[in-house]
Amino acid sequence: MILDKIEQLLEEVKNLKASNAEEIEALRLKYLSKKGEITALMAEFRNVPADQKKTVGMKINELKTIATDKINALKEEFASSGEEFADVDLTRTAYPVDLGTRHPLTMVKNEIVDIFGRMGFTLADGPEVEDDLHVFTKMNFAADHPARDMQDTFFVETNPNDVTKNILLRTHTSSIQARVMEHGQPPIRIICPGRVYRNEAVSARAHCFFHQLEGLYIDKNVSFTDLKQVMLTFAREMFGPDTKIRLRPSYFPFTEPSAEMDISCHICGGVGCGFCKHTGWVEILGCGMVDPNVLEECGIDSSVYSGYAFGMGIERITNLKYQVADLRMFSENDTRFLEEFESAN
Repeated sequence: MILDKIEQLLEEVKNLKASNAEEIEALRLKYLSKKGEITALMAEFRNVPADQKKTVGMKINELKTIATDKINALKEEFASSGEEFADVDLTRTAYPVDLGTRHPLTMVKNEIVDIFGRMGFTLADGPEVEDDLHVFTKMNFAADHPARDMQDTFFVETNPNDVTKNILLRTHTSSIQARVMEHGQPPIRIICPGRVYRNEAVSARAHCFFHQLEGLYIDKNVSFTDLKQVMLTFAREMFGPDTKIRLRPSYFPFTEPSAEMDISCHICGGVGCGFCKHTGWVEILGCGMVDPNVLEECGIDSSVYSGYAFGMGIERITNLKYQVADLRMFSENDTRFLEEFESAN
């Protein structure tokens, strides 16, 4: 009889117990859900004789009220015990922290380092706050060279009596090469990645700081042919096996002869497009044979040893790979920009 079922359920509900949130939810589903015990009684209520409907209806409502109150009481008891939040770290911020991804400059730098590492180059590092001696003088920059001007260099401290002691933010990572050469003898085969600074207006195409990677190889009988082969190997490893290179005469104070290196445009295959300005070529780095004056300044006998050096902007290589239109995006810490490179990690 339905009244007997109601009395039985009343006894069950009054003695309900639970030890965790999952058990409380299971009790709610058993008694109060659309497919629960009390809902089933409602369905049976249609078959109750008319003279008993009032009594049975009141009992069912009483059962539902008691069941609801009991389950709510269990929820409050469980919440007040603190067990519900036992696994919650209360020191976390109140809002979700979006995770970024590896920075595209880091990815490209690591790829370049890996390529040269497989060719026998080792990593070298040096200070970002440098002196004039290692940034300019040992690199064969004349005393009146424009790069020493305040328009190009961030000077931290100047010494009017001896410019070689001026303190500045390094304008290139060649200062690392100078320090390695003055403290060691050939053979030297290093790459020097790092951040550099120049006093330039910030725009979509230029920034007051950026990242370089320079390389240096010094040994006996090193020739320009050795340089060309290393550059060709790098270009094909970085941009694909069909990449071609060309070397155009140029000038750098620390190399002689000097050259700028172009690669065949990997977007149009050298045919010509808007990216390469319809020339089929894109400049990527500067290189050359180390000037004998640099070797002598750093304590290496230029009559015995020769070498080559090269340098590239990591932002430049990254732009070639990913075609980032605005250099400022690399340093704005916008996670939306970084999320675009998730698949490249």
